[in-house]
This record gives sequence, C-alpha cells and structure tokens, in this order.
Amino acid sequence: MESILRKYAKLLVDYSLSLKKGDRFLIKGSYLAEELVREVYKAALEKGALPETQIAINGLSKIFYDTASDDQLKDVSPISKYITENYDALLNIESPFNLKDLQNVDPAKKQAAAAARREINKIFMDRSARNELRWSLCVFPTDSQAQEAGMSKCEYEEFVYSACKLYEDDPIKSWEKLYDDQQGVVDYLNGKKKIQYLSKDVDVSFSTEGRLWLNSGGTHNMPSGEVFTAPVEDSVNGKVRFSYPGIFMGQEIEDICLEIKEGQVVKWTAGKGQELLDKVFEIEGARYFGEVAIGNNYGIQKFTRNMLFDEKIGGTIHMAVGATYPETGGKNESSIHWDLLADMKQDSQIIADGEVIYRNGKFLI
Repeated sequence: MESILRKYAKLLVDYSLSLKKGDRFLIKGSYLAEELVREVYKAALEKGALPETQIAINGLSKIFYDTASDDQLKDVSPISKYITENYDALLNIESPFNLKDLQNVDPAKKQAAAAARREINKIFMDRSARNELRWSLCVFPTDSQAQEAGMSKCEYEEFVYSACKLYEDDPIKSWEKLYDDQQGVVDYLNGKKKIQYLSKDVDVSFSTEGRLWLNSGGTHNMPSGEVFTAPVEDSVNGKVRFSYPGIFMGQEIEDICLEIKEGQVVKWTAGKGQELLDKVFEIEGARYFGEVAIGNNYGIQKFTRNMLFDEKIGGTIHMAVGATYPETGGKNESSIHWDLLADMKQDSQIIADGEVIYRNGKFLI
C-alpha cells in the first residue's frame, strides 16, 4: 500500500498538477486520507513547492446545515476566497466519512449555500481557464465510498487504484497515451458545428460552433478519460432521460427527465428526489447547460455513484447544468456545475454535421 500511495502522489504532483518550485499549493481532504496527504505533501516539498493542508473533521458539514442561520448559510469564507484568488495549485482528495450525512438536510439550505458561492466559483473557473490555477480532484478510498459502490473496502481500493493506472509500471506514460489517443477525437470534433446525441432515452441536439472541445486526460481529474465542450447556450433542444441517478450534495435523484427548448430546461421530473430537483433549478444559471461530454475510459465500467469515475465510463455521455468551463468558450455562469449521466452502449448514435461518428458506445472515427 505504501508503494501504491507513493506512485499515486507522484502521479498527482508530477502529472496532474505539474508542481514546480515556489508554487503555493493547498491539499484538502479528511483525516481518513492522511496516508495519501503525507505522500503528496512530501512529493510537493521535493519539487520545491510550498504545500499546506486543510483537513476536514467528521460531522462539521451536518452541524453547519442544522445550525447555521440564513446569514451564515450565505457567508463565503474570506480565507477560501483568498486561496481561490492567489494560490497556484489545489488538490481535493475525496475521502468522506459518511456519504449520507447530508441526506436529510433541507434542500433550500443546500440551495442557499450553493448560490452564495457563485462569485468564488467564477473566480476559480476564470483562473483555471487562464492556467493561473492548476487543480485536481482524486479519491482516497474509504468505507463509505465502498458501501455506496456496493463493494468491499478491498475491492473498492483495487477499483480506484486500477482506474488511476497505479498497478502499471509507469502510470504517467499510460495517462500520456490515453491523452494522445483522445486528442485525435478532439481535433476531429473541433472541425464540426452541430452535434446530436441519440438513443432510446436521449434525443438532444446542440451547436458547438465557436466552441472548443477539450481533452481531459488525467490533469484536472484523476482518473479521467473524456472529451468535452460547452454548447452554444441557446442551441440545445430535445429531451433526455438520464439513465443513472444524479448525486447532488450527497443526495440521490433518480430517473431525471428533462425537456430543453432553445437552451433552457423548461420541464423536469424525477422518479425520486423531485423536491431537491426543483430547488436545483431555482439556482441562477442552472436551467442552461455548461458542458456536454463523452466518456471514453473503457477501463471504468462500474457505476459507483461517484461522478469523478462515473462520467468517464466508456460508452456514456454526460451533460452538466450550470457553470461552464470558460476555456471551452462557454458563457453560462452559475454557482453549480452538476453532471448528469446517460448510457449510450445500446441502440445509440452520436451524429456530427449529419455524419454518424459514434455507435453503441464506440467512436467510429
């Protein structure tokens, strides 16, 4: 395990974040991830970076939502704002104690807290787009994640480390190959203007004219394996049923169906979690899409209720309501960026400028 975590830290520091001497670097995680935090901290120091840590304590988020006043819910920490405005690199190590901790929190409180972070989220997105802020998200396996994924702790550890290619002799070289393979797809898509996702659950079209498809090959997310862009905001039309549950602030929303006209979500239903879904679409900017993407990592095939892995599943598409990534050329702003996932492995196509480029979970190009 020590050897695996050392490889994990090297992958994050050298490849995902490309840390260098003098970088002001924040490592965030819970104390459950202390083994990985230590290895990342050491690897960062060896690079000459200036690492700091921010360690979460079990139960504080639940106490906050149960106790905070309206003013406190809407407060944004000046420390968080300073970090977002000034630091060179951020690493968020997902290492939760209890994924159901916020299950029964009033959705209105979640909505208020999310809306309050709109400004800081915009700063984050803008600095990232200018490459002034390098960031990455990864997972340190915990019991709660394993239970959510329907695995034992050992099985989940193997799943995570395998997805990150840590059992390979040279994980960095493996990620560089995936990146190179995806670049051909990105280059092709950047020559197209109109895209349609089509399956038994999905019939959505949108324009990508003037937008930039990007290659997610293990930098911002570890693991990764997707290509994505932002649709022209008012160009999205159609209907979609997301075949996988959406997870919003720890709460599951099932069987989400959306109807979209001229870019705006005009109708939405959920088989479970309708009240929370209603609250999500009250958030400013949440009825428009900030991202459309295609999962391309065929080494990830199991749905684990963690979008860091799930949105990369080879043979899926996802669409995010809310904030865009500015580097794509998108304009939508919101305090949320919420990915919703649909399967495309059967009876499906992706059509670009009238040409079928993808069928039943695989690119034809």
